[in-house]
Amino acid sequence: MIIYLHGFDSTSPGNHEKVLQLQFIDPDVRAVTYSTLHPKHDMQYLLKKVDKLIAASDDAHPLICGVGLGGYWAERIGFLCGIKQVIINPNLHPETNMQKKIDRPEEYEDIATKCVSDFREKNIGKCLCILSTNDEVLDNRSINRTLDAYYQVIWDDTQTHKFKKISQHLQAIKQFKATN
Repeated sequence: MIIYLHGFDSTSPGNHEKVLQLQFIDPDVRAVTYSTLHPKHDMQYLLKKVDKLIAASDDAHPLICGVGLGGYWAERIGFLCGIKQVIINPNLHPETNMQKKIDRPEEYEDIATKCVSDFREKNIGKCLCILSTNDEVLDNRSINRTLDAYYQVIWDDTQTHKFKKISQHLQAIKQFKATN
């Protein structure tokens, strides 16, 4: 089973395309929709929903995958639920770069202080990060500096922030999912 979390633009047609592409790895892909506007509510909702999906699945290697803001949530929710994560162009600091887009961006700072301290050190090797060199929204070089000590990072030279086409990385994602 692969759980897919969309980014801030939940209505983007690229989300459906990514779900279809992920089905080449695993036919059981579950797209989970969340508000994107209310971080504390989103975290509670996503924790409950993902935990429920994992409990109902017999997959020995479930995976959570997210793009942009979905990458922010996939890393945290996957860690808290004990499953592997694939994060694509993750928005690591929505509290600063989503000002004026969401109601309470400061809630992301609150979430960070309430999460497990140094969670990335405890999550080493359980997350695969895919970054675009052509991301027009985020500074992926800075994101790489933050994450490369903890996770394998794969660079993509063709996609933009929304990362419409993930097919060139499906084999790497499949191998990552299958390993313990």
